[in-house]
Amino acid sequence: MEEQENAHLADPGLLAAWLAARSIARGLAPPVPDHGGWRVETGLPGEIRRYVFSGPVAAISTLAASIHRPHILIKMCGTGEQLLRLLPPRWQLLPGGFFMTHEGSLPAPSLPAGYRLVVATSQAITTARILTGDGSVAASGHAVEHAGAFVFDRIVTEAAHRRQGLGRALIAALAARQRSGSARRVLVATEDGLKLYASLGWHTRSPYSTAAII
Repeated sequence: MEEQENAHLADPGLLAAWLAARSIARGLAPPVPDHGGWRVETGLPGEIRRYVFSGPVAAISTLAASIHRPHILIKMCGTGEQLLRLLPPRWQLLPGGFFMTHEGSLPAPSLPAGYRLVVATSQAITTARILTGDGSVAASGHAVEHAGAFVFDRIVTEAAHRRQGLGRALIAALAARQRSGSARRVLVATEDGLKLYASLGWHTRSPYSTAAII
């Protein structure tokens, strides 16, 4: 049981590649090693920085004990219960996600009438948008290929345009820009997105849990 608790629940190299690509996609500084995981300075109004770990390790407890202010996130591949056991009582769980990978094809469905797809790549970041007839954005997403990973980020379909296959079309359009056949496709899905990605053949490699001081 102890070995299971301490085992890494995600491939550390793949997680590091995903995190680095995510930082590129969002214009952030590269992640740096810290406490056996990685630190990313996000500098957002509700998030100063985040620490990311590939599994439950004792160093998380040391780190969490040294933090006393809000807006600093600890994220870990593993269940919320595993993460919470490593944290002082002042920490609380936030909504989590799922670290997922995909192998194989991602066929592109036809867009419904009235929508058009625009895809562009600039400085390693591919951006796909699905627009309505009046030019408003119905769905959008980003992808970055880096360090052997092809990472999907911020895949969003606006509420008024859901359940029309736009998410599938968006994912396929981004995947079509993948250069290396050996690059592993990676994303972190929300609870809402999990069913969509599972239906497209994505596999959950680990829960992805988050905690902060509220």
